[in-house]
This record gives sequence, C-alpha cells and structure tokens, in this order.
Amino acid sequence: MPTTPRTVSDVIRARYDALTRAEKRLAESLLENYPVSGLGSITAVAESAGVSTPTVARMVQKLGYKGYPEFQANLRSELEETLSNPIAKHDRWTASAPNAHVLNRFADAIMANMRQTLSDLDPQSFDEVAALLSDRKRSVHFVGGRITGALAEYFFTHMQVIRPNTMLMSSGARTWPQYVLNMNAGDLLVVFDIRRYETEMIKLAEMTKSRGGTIILFTDQWNSPVAKFAHHIFRIQIEAPSAWDSSVVTLFVVEALIEAVQSTTWDETRERMKTLEGLFQQTRLFRKPNE
Repeated sequence: MPTTPRTVSDVIRARYDALTRAEKRLAESLLENYPVSGLGSITAVAESAGVSTPTVARMVQKLGYKGYPEFQANLRSELEETLSNPIAKHDRWTASAPNAHVLNRFADAIMANMRQTLSDLDPQSFDEVAALLSDRKRSVHFVGGRITGALAEYFFTHMQVIRPNTMLMSSGARTWPQYVLNMNAGDLLVVFDIRRYETEMIKLAEMTKSRGGTIILFTDQWNSPVAKFAHHIFRIQIEAPSAWDSSVVTLFVVEALIEAVQSTTWDETRERMKTLEGLFQQTRLFRKPNE
C-alpha cells in the first residue's frame, strides 16, 4: 500500500538545505504561520517574506510543483483536511470505500499509518524525550482535548507509577493558570492536540513556554498550531476509513515511551511498584485468585 502523501511543510523541510538564501527566508516565512501563510496571492506571499515574486515562483517549482496554483491547491487541501468534521470524514471515506471487510480496510489503513509514522520519527528525538521524562528533577504535566484527553490520562496513569511529580491537567482551560503558576523552568508539558485543533491549547503552550517550560507535542501529520511553541513534536498519521481519526499509532508511540522511561529508571520504578502493590492489597482493589 502506498504511504500517505507528504504535506507541503514536509517537502519544504526535506529540501530546505538545497534552497538559496532568499528561498530559505521564504520557506521560513511560509512555515511560520503554516498553512495560512501560503494562501495569499503570490505578490502578498513575496512581500510578507521580503523576497521577489520570481523567487516564490522558482521555489515552488524547486519543491516539485508545476507552479504557484498547484502549490496553493495542495495547501488548501491540507487546510480542508485539518478542519474536517466527523460527518464529512465519513462521507468522504464511504464514497471511495472498497468492498473489503471493514476489518481489512482498518488494518490496511493502520499499518500504512504505522509505516509512515515510523519512517518520519527521529529515534534521537524519541530518546531525548524519554530522557526528559526520566528526569526526576522535572515535573510532568499531561493535557489533552475532548478526544485526546483519554490518551493524556492513559500516559499519566502509567507515568504516575514510574515516577513522582506527575500531574493530569483537566480539560477545562479555567484551571490551567494554577498549573502554570507552579511550573518551574525545565518542567514538562505533554500536549495531545490533533486536527480540529482546540483553540485554547495554543494559549496554554504560550504560557508554559513563557515560564521556561519544555513542551512535548503529540499531533497529526498536518501539525497543531501548538507546534510553534513545542520543543519536541511527534507527528503521527491518524487517517482511518471512519468518521473518526485513529489513535492506534499515537498509543503505540506513548507505550514505547512508557517502556523506555521504565527501563531507564527500573530500580526506582520497581520499588515504587512494590509499594503500590502493598497499597492495593490494603484497599483490596483487586480480587485474589482464591477469593
């Protein structure tokens, strides 16, 4: 199965080193407020970047597009994808759905998502995030949106066992200033934000960065606006033949990070687990085999 097409931002980043100085300035301008920054006229885009219109025309062709109209068409298509609501997604998938059983269609989509995500994921960045999460001197805050809040809670529940100073932030933005108030420089904020990006997340990221916090973002292939404040970004393929986006690959990356942190700090984690098991026995939370 072919991999998911790359976004325009992927193409820009992949070919950035081959661009001229003026083209690099244009590329940086386009990525600054992506994808909206590329939706104006060629003259407006050139003026915004401080380059000439021929520079814009040359760069889009160097990126592999036939011309500026095709370049913009790709940007508009991406913008439509990020704004897709569940009904629109369902209708789009249904119109092109193959006759294969839904299990096969889902399996094919998820495996394609996994392959593309892993091909784009930088192992060094993954290791750096695992090291940050293992650092007991840093507190870790987790937050997600209406759907991704479940992923944030799942991550938090495991990390709470592995290490101290972990907090799950509520989905209500009214409580966020109190959490930010107690963040110190270097503390971590783990954000889950996928398309139909939640407007309040970017304000939380901005406040956290202003306090010296380090932001780890889990997002989709189109990139949440939170990315402009994030220090580490996991861009994960989420498309599925459904009205809903898939969380399978996101959960895979989360569980891999949990294992990486757990292995790095196993001696301390094991002692915490022993203590926790004793507490479970006191509360009789779990049923014993002979009961």
